[in-house]
Amino acid sequence: MSRALVLTLVIATAIVGNGRAQIVTVSPFRCDLSMLSAAERARKDVISGTLAEHKLGVKELADGYEFQFPGDGATIALVSEWVVTERLCCPFFDFDVRLSREGGALSLRLTGRPGTKTFIQSDFVRWMK
Repeated sequence: MSRALVLTLVIATAIVGNGRAQIVTVSPFRCDLSMLSAAERARKDVISGTLAEHKLGVKELADGYEFQFPGDGATIALVSEWVVTERLCCPFFDFDVRLSREGGALSLRLTGRPGTKTFIQSDFVRWMK
């Protein structure tokens, strides 16, 4: 495919709604840890391990996974902190955090475009057990 044709397709794809251009980026399926400081990387790893230990369950979705955690304040704070750093290094994720009523469980859905589910399977081994 010629470079001009690719550029034309990108421009055509970027025109949305009322004719305004919107820049659309597609990040690769890799965790870009360079987006985080050494301290943030270490903290993210500690949080990931803690969440893996406290995980109540995992549900497979068509385009990703849903992880269930206790709905206590400490776990809510950990999931929130994790999401803030994870979206920096893995911008291709769609995050959906849901808290059940009456103090119920917290659900974290990680979904995205085709390929996201495969990435989760390989990169979230601790959480998949």
